[in-house]
Amino acid sequence: MIYLKTEEQIEKLREADLVVARTLGELAKWVAPGITTRKLDQIADEYIRSEGCTPGFLGLYGYPASVCISVNEVVVHGIPSGYVLQEGDIVSIDCGAVTKDGYNGDSCYTFCVGEVREEVKNLLRTTKESLYEGIKQAIPGNRIGDIGHAVQQYCEKRGYSVVREMCGHGVGLKLHEDPDVPNYGRRGTGPLIKNGMTIAIEPMINLGSKNIVIERDGWTTRTRDNKPSAHFEHSVAIHNGKADILSSFKYIEEVLGDRFI
Repeated sequence: MIYLKTEEQIEKLREADLVVARTLGELAKWVAPGITTRKLDQIADEYIRSEGCTPGFLGLYGYPASVCISVNEVVVHGIPSGYVLQEGDIVSIDCGAVTKDGYNGDSCYTFCVGEVREEVKNLLRTTKESLYEGIKQAIPGNRIGDIGHAVQQYCEKRGYSVVREMCGHGVGLKLHEDPDVPNYGRRGTGPLIKNGMTIAIEPMINLGSKNIVIERDGWTTRTRDNKPSAHFEHSVAIHNGKADILSSFKYIEEVLGDRFI
């Protein structure tokens, strides 16, 4: 069941997404060699609560932390730990926040830790650019397959691979609603995109093979070949005939300046 949102509901989702955006902006101040991923999780938890929201991921399906922090070859669902970020790492921070009236925000950004190899920076740039290529297709009259097709074509033409098992999703009073939003697909397939739909589009793109492995903790998902993976995500409303991006990377950009990917 795909739930179409009213203008009022879209604004409530935007409120949640801007809390997520500000949280990622706060984390941008801290991502550096020497900090543990557990400390980043603590900072995120405290910031989300200071904004009057609750962490969207904590306890969801049994997940044990407030944000997902995925380093290097970890694609998604990395559990914060005592791991100390190292010069040259990349770290994807996927963040969710829930407003007091139950609306979910969801966004992800992949950060460079200090100086990162140009080959890996190019993976990050391409993944973020593919997110916006997908968003361009999120307009009434298109289909969900048009989004995935745009992401897939953009990344594969540049030599990268697209994770198949993980995908974007509808978002609203539940973090994960219908429809699924894959990052691959054929034009003209899948559910029809309509005004009022709210979806999270989130390319997960690998430097090497598309194949993944889920670790024994049941959460940590890494590339099978242990090559780096990047993940960028925006929540989007199809609103007044166009894609309206509800989340934002502007707070990250304000912190990172010329280091912003």
